[in-house]
Amino acid sequence: MSRRPLTIAVVGATGVVGRTMITVLRERELRIGELRLLASGRSAGSVVDVGGDRIVVREAVPEAFDGVDIALFSAGTDVSRELAPLAAERGATVIDNSNAWRMDPGVPLVVSQVNPDDLEAHEGIVANPNCSTMQLVPILMALRDTAGLERVVVDTYQAVSGTGAEAIAELEAQILAHTRGTPKVANVYPHPIAFNALPEIDVFLDNGYTREEWKVVTESRKILHLPDLRLSCTAVRVPVFMSHSEAVHVETTRPITPEAAREAFAAVPGVVVRDDPAAHAYPLATEAAGHDEIFVGRVRRDPSVERGIALWVVSDNVRKGAATNAVELAEILVDRGWVAAASRRGAGAGAAGRGAV
Repeated sequence: MSRRPLTIAVVGATGVVGRTMITVLRERELRIGELRLLASGRSAGSVVDVGGDRIVVREAVPEAFDGVDIALFSAGTDVSRELAPLAAERGATVIDNSNAWRMDPGVPLVVSQVNPDDLEAHEGIVANPNCSTMQLVPILMALRDTAGLERVVVDTYQAVSGTGAEAIAELEAQILAHTRGTPKVANVYPHPIAFNALPEIDVFLDNGYTREEWKVVTESRKILHLPDLRLSCTAVRVPVFMSHSEAVHVETTRPITPEAAREAFAAVPGVVVRDDPAAHAYPLATEAAGHDEIFVGRVRRDPSVERGIALWVVSDNVRKGAATNAVELAEILVDRGWVAAASRRGAGAGAAGRGAV
């Protein structure tokens, strides 16, 4: 794909998403000359096994980005606000998985199969969407392009891996406590997550929505280029280790049958239709885990509104929801020659010059 080997940095390399980024990079077609693993000072000096090569993790400081072509960030909003502009100043094209830059009007927010052309306008930083948005917008794009979108209501059922390794460990500990008949201790979430459903992901905003829910609304509008799209979301954390599920109700502009909707979904790269209720075949979180596809099923008419379609969407939130899309964006940038273009322009007048948002 690339004409020369690339130097790629992974920031947050010891976290759940960072480690998955490393895995996905090894699976894909990018020619990597050097893989530079970066993390906080606390993790610096640790060793990560990458296909038999033992790579020492370095501290994520500005000098660590010298000579880097592409930097994949998954180290949290504060780190991205501080370091992403500095990495871009040093010539790296940053693909950031945090919430730091997503709604910045000068930063492209991109899902690989929905709006890849938006990448051309980047000035050193590209934003990776929220995992719940990631699996939703390819489905909405298919409906937008075939029948138009009037209104969307989505309820998410989100795995604990979206919070990180501590949440995974806490769910495991609470399940074990249940089997032993001992109290379930909650530290990561405000209540025990085992055998529970928590309608609270991230902080509550003044409008009554959580920040997670509002991300789905605002990010979907930006990615789909539909700033006035009517969309409402309720986000729920459930005791599932991997893969987010979503119940989606869409009111379209023009009538569309479930059959036509399935055809539209199947035509989107990376989307798999699994929809045979009579055979109990529909997307499952356990089956989506470890895969890069977005699975859709239970496609049916929604009789509560005119031109209504209801469906069920499932995807691995760590792979396609974060790591895989980031690597896919890197592939597009390299394939279209937009990495070098950003370096020639220099990010000092663009994203790097704006500072934190």
